[in-house]
Amino acid sequence: MTKSDAAVIETKPRKSRYHSQLKLFGSGMLYLLPALVLLSVFLFYPIIKTLYFSFFDVGGGGIINGFVGWDHYSTLLHSEEFLKSMKGTFLFVLYTVPLEIILSLFLAIIASEKLKGIGFFRTIFSSTLGVSVAAGATIFLFLYHPSLGVLNNILGHLGIDSIDWLTNSKWALFSVALTTVWMHIGINFIILLGGLQNISQELYESAQIDGAGYWARLFKITIPMLSPVLFFVTIIAVIGAFQTFGQIDILTSGGPAGATNIIVYSIYQQAFSFGNFGYASAQAIVLFLIILIVTIIQFRIGEKKVHYQ
Repeated sequence: MTKSDAAVIETKPRKSRYHSQLKLFGSGMLYLLPALVLLSVFLFYPIIKTLYFSFFDVGGGGIINGFVGWDHYSTLLHSEEFLKSMKGTFLFVLYTVPLEIILSLFLAIIASEKLKGIGFFRTIFSSTLGVSVAAGATIFLFLYHPSLGVLNNILGHLGIDSIDWLTNSKWALFSVALTTVWMHIGINFIILLGGLQNISQELYESAQIDGAGYWARLFKITIPMLSPVLFFVTIIAVIGAFQTFGQIDILTSGGPAGATNIIVYSIYQQAFSFGNFGYASAQAIVLFLIILIVTIIQFRIGEKKVHYQ
């Protein structure tokens, strides 16, 4: 056998392997094609279009009037209204996320106990999952009513002056945050409860044999073993808080005096109330970068404390 014959024989398996890998890749892409099309239409294209609009003066109907470069971003950095909006956004996240996680974890721990009739309470705790944003915000709109609301009636019976929950700039943001916490508890509760039920009971039995009490088992077994789920819930809670819109639109419409005008609502106002689509697009890109940076920080810091089995 000559060297040329051996080279031909050696290249044939390589070509067959290449063709089989190419065929496998093509088959995989065919399965992914529907998802890629949907992502391209509803995610990638809007992001690219928003970035494009942020560099132009865009009027009503998406009509481009001219190129403005970085002017929108420069205006944002020097805008007191936008800086106030950013401050309100971060305060809103600070109000909602810790309270959501703590309450959801507390309810999930209670619901994971083997008690008679606990299934009823699990249903109650997760019921907010079936309430739409509009319905939930409307419920709290009645609860916050200055004269007829349940909350002020309770305060009156306790001898405390009533609070203008939605019309006082000191209370408005907290009131919307409280509504958001109530609306998000359902989904966080279900995820955390699922994580608790996946923890091996053998760990608790071994800890009991060693004489570990309830609180020792909670902080030495439950929380560490639940850390991956807590990490996931924290990320989606932060992103959800940054993207809050519906309850603000129904309860306060960004008021009073811009106290609840967080970035998402500011984007909506600039685009659909004032027709400044270019300026609104610049705000949307800034919000995207903020969420991206916060998520990266969460992964860099939070994932180090996550205990994977």
